Amino acid sequence: MKQKKKHSVMEQVKAARKQSREEEIQTHGKSINYRKVIASKMQYNRKKNKADDEVLPYLLHLTPKGE
Repeated sequence: MKQKKKHSVMEQVKAARKQSREEEIQTHGKSINYRKVIASKMQYNRKKNKADDEVLPYLLHLTPKGE
C-alpha cells in the first residue's frame, strides 16, 4: 500500500487555528463566534411587531345560513 502524502500547509493552518482558538478561550473564557449576525434593537422588525399583537385586526363572525 502506498502512503498518502500529508499536506504540510494544511497541517500548519490547522495548528494555527487550534492555537488561536485556545488563546481565545483563555482570554474570554469561551469561544467567540465572529460570524453571528446580531440584529439591531432599534431597527424595525415587522415579524416581531406582528407577533406582539394580541388582537387580530380582522374578526369574522360566521353564522349558519337560514338564520
